[in-house]
Amino acid sequence: MTSWYLGLSTSGHDPALAIVSPQGQVVFAEATERFLQDKRAWGIVPDHAPHLESALVQVGFDPAQDRLVVATSWAAIKSRMQVQVHDTLMRGTDTRWLIGLQSRLQQDAGASLLRLGLSQTMPEVLRFDHHTCHAVCAAYFAPDASADSLVIDGEGDVGAVSCFRLTDRRLRRKWRSWGPGSLGTFYGWLTGVCGFDWRLGEEWKVMGLAAYGQPDPDLVADLARLLVVDRGRVRFADPEVIAAAQARVAPLARTPADPIDAAALLAASGQQAYALLADQILSDIRTPGEEALILSGGCALNSSYNGTIAGRTGYVRVHVPPCPADDGNAIGAALLAWMQETGTDSIPYGGGSPFLGSRPKPATIEKSILAAAAGMEVTDVAGRSADAVTDCLIRGEIIGVMLGAAEFGPRALGNRSILADPRAPEMKERINARIKGREAYRPFAPVIPETRLSEWFTGAMASPYMSMTLPWRAAQQAKVPAVVHADGTGRAQSVSLEISPWMHALVTGFGNKTGVPVVLNTSFNIMGKPIVHSVEDALAVLMTSGLDGVLLENALIRKPPLA
Repeated sequence: MTSWYLGLSTSGHDPALAIVSPQGQVVFAEATERFLQDKRAWGIVPDHAPHLESALVQVGFDPAQDRLVVATSWAAIKSRMQVQVHDTLMRGTDTRWLIGLQSRLQQDAGASLLRLGLSQTMPEVLRFDHHTCHAVCAAYFAPDASADSLVIDGEGDVGAVSCFRLTDRRLRRKWRSWGPGSLGTFYGWLTGVCGFDWRLGEEWKVMGLAAYGQPDPDLVADLARLLVVDRGRVRFADPEVIAAAQARVAPLARTPADPIDAAALLAASGQQAYALLADQILSDIRTPGEEALILSGGCALNSSYNGTIAGRTGYVRVHVPPCPADDGNAIGAALLAWMQETGTDSIPYGGGSPFLGSRPKPATIEKSILAAAAGMEVTDVAGRSADAVTDCLIRGEIIGVMLGAAEFGPRALGNRSILADPRAPEMKERINARIKGREAYRPFAPVIPETRLSEWFTGAMASPYMSMTLPWRAAQQAKVPAVVHADGTGRAQSVSLEISPWMHALVTGFGNKTGVPVVLNTSFNIMGKPIVHSVEDALAVLMTSGLDGVLLENALIRKPPLA
């Protein structure tokens, strides 16, 4: 009997499942929100039966001959621990709610195997430490065999920071923080005082808005005093210090009804305070002479900070996986289960590809082509799809792409993307007004061949998963106004032939034809919805928005030109 390994992210938010093959390779990974089209999928089981069934079919799992080992992304069930609930920066009611969600998902993990007839009794479940899951997942995507590995998030099994050492692809924990004190909680609180909601994942809005404000040095110092960093460990400051800092912030806090720019000062100052605290952690944990850092946990989604690390902190290479937050822990749990069962202590390297999710169904594409033929222009672009989309972009069209396996993680990296020409000054406004419906201060990402990064950015470093915000070279900014943020930066996606062959071909071709090897990339969704999952989702966006066309594998479906 062949064993496969099912990892489940059981935090209560951002559930996901991952499947590792008998050979120790991740063959499928997908967030539950994609399958259900429910943003963040709060409280939903990661082994949602129809989703799990679909995933097993796609990887070739044979229920008659194969065995499925189940693992979760937490060592403990939170409600059974003596967790001290407090109101420091996060309301105690939110903490109790999160504990309840985590506990239910941890306790019920694997129950879908009963529903699918894969087990006659509730399966035995392997449970792994939350931060170890983060670190193992990140190492799977990192090409360096040895590196410092740092996990920073809202909270792990205990504490919110863990320091590991990766040596010859073997992971060893050096230490973990204990007790309350969290950069993730700090940023969630900052999101709230800026008038946004961390439960909706609106930390992105703070990062985008920060570029429109100038940090106030005194406010930055007050905000940084909310946390104390001691030998890399993070704890909350004394109650009187926290009370004083919160009193300083209270007059600046924005309500959702206030204008967005009312929070620009607070966002900019909070982002700088975050950077000061994170810098101190990195200074404390760096192994002398080490040039590589692997960064994971929810805080590793702070691309504005990530782009400043290399060359300034002693680290030369910084690796952030495509899925650093809790969804990625499904991969970590599945790999740890495989390692435990096979007696392997070395974390495999997966080659770096983030394209691990579902593929569009060919039969559905065929039906869609037939249905679209009456009112749309349908073109077979087999063997030349990148070139065909390039020509559309040059004509000023905005094209959605559903191609191959979906990306795993929160960012669209070319297989579930909306693409456009960044040279048009009005393109950002067009996409926001006609398709995305999102705020004007939030930037769009530039895609560029990895080999040409240094021509367009200063301090350039590989950023295959949009993990780094980098400064544009001053001479290049006017050429791509739609992807230059207010502070002169761009959250870059660097593409290589090895990891992203289709996007590499498209951007290279666009550059050959225009002299600008940069394309605008944003996620294939509308505001408030997850990235599209099915062919029907993609066509719904096409038919209900200002999108000009959709590439469905080899079929380019475009709206006819207006008369």
